[in-house]
Amino acid sequence: MVDILHKVGIRLSSPDEVYGALTSLAGLGGWWTVDTRGRSDVVGGIIEFRFPAGGFDMSVVALEPGRRVLWRVIEGPEEWIGTRISFDIRQEEDWTIVLFKHLDWREPVDFMHHCSTKWAVFLLSLKSLLETGAGTPAPDEIKLDAWE
Repeated sequence: MVDILHKVGIRLSSPDEVYGALTSLAGLGGWWTVDTRGRSDVVGGIIEFRFPAGGFDMSVVALEPGRRVLWRVIEGPEEWIGTRISFDIRQEEDWTIVLFKHLDWREPVDFMHHCSTKWAVFLLSLKSLLETGAGTPAPDEIKLDAWE
């Protein structure tokens, strides 16, 4: 198994504010995709994320306020089914740090390379949302290639 890993530091926001952007529909719609629905704030909830090129359904596996969010992919591209998406949150001086992991890819296929870069794009959108009040969620994010 292989994983996608990213780290982003966010200023001007507390761990609780970052957690809110990861667990509320308004927050998720403000940085990942505007077409977000479901139950993002309860373990066992299902979140539906839709993009122009397709979508993903996530089951909320774990929620630790101000510390951690964990999802499991239950619908979407074959490469994503069964993978887990984790956001670990911590405070370091004036920064709130998000350690992002997209875990359990079966192999590093081309689509994984694309997704790794797209996750970076969207994590920077999360940073922008929290630092400036405006993210760049889909469909307005940076486009990378033919999968868009």
